[in-house]
Amino acid sequence: MIITLQAAAAKLRAADKILVTSHINPDGDAIGSALAMLQILREMGKTVQVYIDDKIPQNFSVMPFEEEIRRPREDETFDADLLVVLDTAPDRIGEVGRLTDAPILNIDHHVTNKGDNLDLYVDADAAATCEIIFRLAHELGAEITMNIAVCLYTGIATDTGFFNYSNTKAGTFRAAAELVELGVEPNLISEQMEKRTVHDVKVMTAALQTARLFYGGKVAGMFIDEELSRRVDTTEGLVDLIRVIDSVDVAFLLTFKEENVCRVSMRSKGVEVSDIARRLGGGGHIRAAGCTLNKSFDESRRIIIRAIGEFMIERGYLRPVEYEDRAEISLADFNGDE
Repeated sequence: MIITLQAAAAKLRAADKILVTSHINPDGDAIGSALAMLQILREMGKTVQVYIDDKIPQNFSVMPFEEEIRRPREDETFDADLLVVLDTAPDRIGEVGRLTDAPILNIDHHVTNKGDNLDLYVDADAAATCEIIFRLAHELGAEITMNIAVCLYTGIATDTGFFNYSNTKAGTFRAAAELVELGVEPNLISEQMEKRTVHDVKVMTAALQTARLFYGGKVAGMFIDEELSRRVDTTEGLVDLIRVIDSVDVAFLLTFKEENVCRVSMRSKGVEVSDIARRLGGGGHIRAAGCTLNKSFDESRRIIIRAIGEFMIERGYLRPVEYEDRAEISLADFNGDE
């Protein structure tokens, strides 16, 4: 059931022991919104714990209270009276869902989240879930401390590509400005998010070697297979390395997670990749979306290339001759700019 922000605030006020979570493969918005919510609710006197069923990327380890994020153990439970799911639908929280059978409050900004059989506040116009939590804090009358502001700004900045993406609206800048006025230093956050170890740069170089172009250069893919996945600490930002190619309308990253489980991340300059992801059981934003494919790596590769091509020809982004040209071209061999 879709509810108002005021109703969401009322549910938080009524609960005493709250479990907060977000999606697997967490990004800045997932982590930032969860950690901000942790602090806001503790300010209100609530008993709160954050669980995320995945490794937290090293870049986010400097965020306030990051050390309090737990990953569920096999035999663990949590006695909560409310489960708060942020930045995703509950089907993407992994093993956290089995920790409690408490009622769910879902807060999200993804257009593909329809809130079936649960209480959902969704604002698809918000650039990030952290933007919603910023408004929710005001609704709750909570003080936005410096630590909360850092978490919220990080989520907003990373989900907007540091205010470069089309989801950046006037309200996004207003929220960010207030957080800066509270003491956030944008340059320090951007520098931390951009940091890469020598190992990371080597992996990025290896990942770029896997990049291929399809459909006459309008689609680009990068492929992190099982061997390369053992070396990758984070895939954050990898897909953007090929999204910037001038001929590319859709870029995707296929990552091996475990046997018969692969993760797809897609970015576009205009194509509704959320619709492609939805057809494959995923979701996300119009121009930034993803899904999980329960297939082998090779089969997942075939599925995502075909799904993107079929969608683009259906919506008129590809001409028939481009769709029929299934050639796979390495970056070194592509001559489309000549």
